[in-house]
Amino acid sequence: MRHGFKGRRFSRSASHRKSMLANLSVSLLEHEQIVTTLPKAKDLRPIVEKLVTLGKRGDLHARRQVIAQIGNEDVVKRLFDTIAPRYANRNGGYLRIMKAGFRRGDNAPLAVIEFVERDTSAKGAADRARLEAEAAAETDAA
Repeated sequence: MRHGFKGRRFSRSASHRKSMLANLSVSLLEHEQIVTTLPKAKDLRPIVEKLVTLGKRGDLHARRQVIAQIGNEDVVKRLFDTIAPRYANRNGGYLRIMKAGFRRGDNAPLAVIEFVERDTSAKGAADRARLEAEAAAETDAA
């Protein structure tokens, strides 16, 4: 019996699991919608909702706690400046998980996890900006 053992192990060590969930959190905060497996999405939701609650607090200690957990200061700035104020009047329930069928290779159940009132233009915006910056750097170097 697994009484008192919260969360899934995902066949990973504790440090690998922690960094995997931190990376998923960064991706979700950056793009506001990601596709992952259903169990990972279910374990990711409470983590990101707690980060948004810290973002709503908005003080320096909360900012440092979020940086310690996910380690990406650009995404933390986005969380505190744009995402958290959007949910100022909402008491929890910032994310939704929708089942998205099964993955082709191994038949793993997929899910889309997204913010409830998300900005649809944010999806892929960071990737586009990075590609444009790389292209500009190439033209400057040439």
